[in-house]
Amino acid sequence: MNIESREKTVIEAGQGSHRYWQDLWAFRELFFFLTWRDILVRYKQTVFGILWSVLRPLLTMLVFTFVFGKVANLPADGGVAYPVMVFAALMPWQMFANALQESSNSLIGNEALISKVYFPRMILPISSIITSAVDFLISFALFLVMMLIYGVSFHWQILLLPLFVGMALLTAIGTGLIISALNVSFRDFRYIIPFLVQFGLYVSPVGFSSAVIPEQWRLLYSLNPMVGVIDGFRWCLLGEHVVFYWPGFLASIAVMVLCLVVGVRVFRTMERGFADKI
Repeated sequence: MNIESREKTVIEAGQGSHRYWQDLWAFRELFFFLTWRDILVRYKQTVFGILWSVLRPLLTMLVFTFVFGKVANLPADGGVAYPVMVFAALMPWQMFANALQESSNSLIGNEALISKVYFPRMILPISSIITSAVDFLISFALFLVMMLIYGVSFHWQILLLPLFVGMALLTAIGTGLIISALNVSFRDFRYIIPFLVQFGLYVSPVGFSSAVIPEQWRLLYSLNPMVGVIDGFRWCLLGEHVVFYWPGFLASIAVMVLCLVVGVRVFRTMERGFADKI
């Protein structure tokens, strides 16, 4: 008697939580598809297109250079040109800010997909965050041109730049998971995010050097994880012109890890109710 072997799919309550991280890998093609879709949507039918990714940081750099460099007369790191110092900080900040704003609405913007198809919902905010790296690459190309214009030489520290890019993305992922999950239950968060991004721009050392912060407050100031990221970018790109503050860097890493752990935990706790609330 021949017995035909068949694969069986067993559905039990609670099994999804045990296989969640395996499912993230199993749905990697969906992740790549959503990332590519978000990239296309970002630049499709836009007047300026990619040019906007150049104009926005360039105009912000000019404003900050005038306000902090000319009016406030704050010093630049190591005597480097003020526009170069500002632009080196704008790149990671705008990558973080864009990622946070995109991820905050990632669940709301995919309402039909969430309510009809099963997949790990964490794919949505993370895929929207990765697309912000495209704007970063465009800004980075512009920064290389600025370095040549201002005669800033490259140093070995530039090899460590991917480390700080990863820190910026992980900080955005941790924060984005929390905000996107809360935005499903409390739609008012869509109005809070632009304010938080604008507030963070001025309290982070984007338009000025973190060296102007008094020494007794600098470690506390570094609890803002983007402080360590921005200082790291300047250290990697400007080399000997920047004195790297290692205690602040370690504090920023600790906050980044805490933010990522809390973000994953909050998102996983609230995820089971997304389909009903959205």
